[in-house]
Amino acid sequence: MVQLSDHFTYSKLLRYTFPSIVMLIVTSIYSVVDGLFISNFVGKTPFAAINLIWPFLMILSSVGFMFGTGGAALIGKTLGEGNPEKANRIFSLIIYVSAVCGVVLMVFGILLCRQVAVFFGAEGQLLEDSILYGRIYMLGVPACILQYEFQTLFPTAERPKMGLYVTVAAGVTNIILDALFVGVLPFGIAGAAAASALSQCVGGFVPLLYFGRKNTSKLHLCRTNWDGKVLFQCCTNGSSELLSNISMAIVGMLYNVQLMRYVGEDGVAAYGVLMYVNLIFLAIFIGYSVGVAPVVSFHYGAGNHKELHNLLRKSFVIIGISSAAMFLIAECLARPLSRMFVSYDDALLQITMRGFLLYSFSFLFVGVAIFGPSFFTALNNGLVSAAISFLRTLVFEVAAVLLLPVILDVDGIWLSVVGAELMAAILSVFFLIKCRKKYQY
Repeated sequence: MVQLSDHFTYSKLLRYTFPSIVMLIVTSIYSVVDGLFISNFVGKTPFAAINLIWPFLMILSSVGFMFGTGGAALIGKTLGEGNPEKANRIFSLIIYVSAVCGVVLMVFGILLCRQVAVFFGAEGQLLEDSILYGRIYMLGVPACILQYEFQTLFPTAERPKMGLYVTVAAGVTNIILDALFVGVLPFGIAGAAAASALSQCVGGFVPLLYFGRKNTSKLHLCRTNWDGKVLFQCCTNGSSELLSNISMAIVGMLYNVQLMRYVGEDGVAAYGVLMYVNLIFLAIFIGYSVGVAPVVSFHYGAGNHKELHNLLRKSFVIIGISSAAMFLIAECLARPLSRMFVSYDDALLQITMRGFLLYSFSFLFVGVAIFGPSFFTALNNGLVSAAISFLRTLVFEVAAVLLLPVILDVDGIWLSVVGAELMAAILSVFFLIKCRKKYQY
């Protein structure tokens, strides 16, 4: 079994991070499966409705990423310092607090769902479908937050495979329920939302049973005390992941607004297809970053600078090769992937394919843009991590999606993310060079 304290070769690094990569891919498939069934069995308007309300759902669920990544970094560092009792107290406090936050956010989301959908420009059937999907999905938000959290904490507990098994079980549950509720029974968009909410309960609550009893991992739930300082550290350290997800959701809203303006409902539907595929491709980079983060945190806490250098160098090689491969795959599969969702509408298919071919250039840069802030989070430097994430997802991308369409029309919308990810990758490399003496990696 690979341990956090090991020296990591390429083979060992890929074996340790592979479960996290698959976990994130399976999680991304939730929304993809919903989209596939809704688009092919219910219609274009409900499909656009899901894409319209989805950014709001992601904003609420992103709290799990904040607690998970920020907490994992602090727990990993504490384990590296040789204090497992304190690490378990921190772990327990994070789980208990985030569960309460999940319930509060669920209520908040249900109450605001209509106002948000109206703000996005929805009306008529598009509005009603957005509200219906959003409110049912909200019931699973507490479990969704815990699921996102455990995806980063399983590798920290040296049990990445256990996390993979739980996430796959949740993914299979989602696929089966989508097929039943949408493909067989006439539940439509409500059935897709219920399928997602129930599958998240599997991913969020099953780990509670595992960590709530005696186990052989490094972590377990135990009695803990309120510690505002620890929670502040976790929240500030994980703020980059929270900010990144919130910013991406806000940017997604802005894309929808721009597409409604330049193309109409077809543009929102086409963007939804790109986002589904994009989620799976990004999940590879996010999963790798999540998987390697506790290793970085452990060796940082242990003062092993040589291993930090080894991890950083090997990560850049892996990310570079993966980026080139994903770009080529996306360019080659633009047509078949687009047809999976919108083959029933030729005009929509052409819009989607055009967007896909342009958007896929972002895969050349997004790996470094994701890994950079995650690496600094693992080093417990939330400030630098948040700065990169803020500039990447809010400043660069918002500026691009507002300015480029003025020059390039609709193509400018699809190319916005390419320019933003390029700038974010350059910024990540800049900070990695600037901070190399401080962390001696």
